[in-house]
Amino acid sequence: MSRNGHKRIARLALASLLGALALPARAAELTPRAAAAFDDYARATEARMAAQAKGDTLLWVDALLEKQRQDAYARLKRGEIVYRELETRKDGKSIKIPDGMVHHWLGAIFIPGANLQRALAIFQDYDDHAALYQPYVRRSKLLGHKGDDFKVSQQLYSSIRTKVAFNVDFDVHFARLSDTRAHSRSHATRIAELVNPGQPDSAEKPVGNDRGFLWRYHTYWRLEEKDGGVYVELESIALSRSIPAVFRWLVNPTIRRIRRDSAQRFLTSTRSASGTSSTD
Repeated sequence: MSRNGHKRIARLALASLLGALALPARAAELTPRAAAAFDDYARATEARMAAQAKGDTLLWVDALLEKQRQDAYARLKRGEIVYRELETRKDGKSIKIPDGMVHHWLGAIFIPGANLQRALAIFQDYDDHAALYQPYVRRSKLLGHKGDDFKVSQQLYSSIRTKVAFNVDFDVHFARLSDTRAHSRSHATRIAELVNPGQPDSAEKPVGNDRGFLWRYHTYWRLEEKDGGVYVELESIALSRSIPAVFRWLVNPTIRRIRRDSAQRFLTSTRSASGTSSTD
């Protein structure tokens, strides 16, 4: 192929990439069937978690095969963060999400010298989360608290590839399984994208009728105190607008980077707040 031919292909590839990354900038609408499919995916995911909590494998890492489990624990004890992209299946089959995409990630970390009580106190101090988890959490306020149930309002922000911000309300439930094990479930009950993400007091776009970056968002924390510290896992499932198949190979790496970077921020900030050193 000629040099000019290579240049034309490069220009076409670049144009396709820019076009793909610009897709979410156009308005999109959350459809009832996308919301219903996500709810089905979430129920199946939480059924797996409930089964784990009843047994000896609260942590995802403990459900791995022996060699994988040993390798994962060795990495965690070296101070690394272990990531995995997950997929929940139903009856062995993928759960289709019409008009949307599910992003399902897990990150795990070990906090040497920490204890479960201290870690739980950090998670439940929602009024301090904006300072702890900046820049991803720009505002955080505890709206109400009764027993193990919390209502929280936060403003989430990201500037990776494109700036985007959301006002999000959460219902959070904590469960203490023993003196050494606990977990939490957080469901976003309202997600509103800001018109101007650079301005915290910006007006909101209509809920479910925006750029389609984040329509549903569930997060799950699992904690177990052992080996002289606390193992912490963060699992999240999110719903966004769908992307045409021809562009997914271009866009999906960016989505994965955003999920990975945000998980790393939350996990490392949690470790720092526990007053321990990091070898990352």
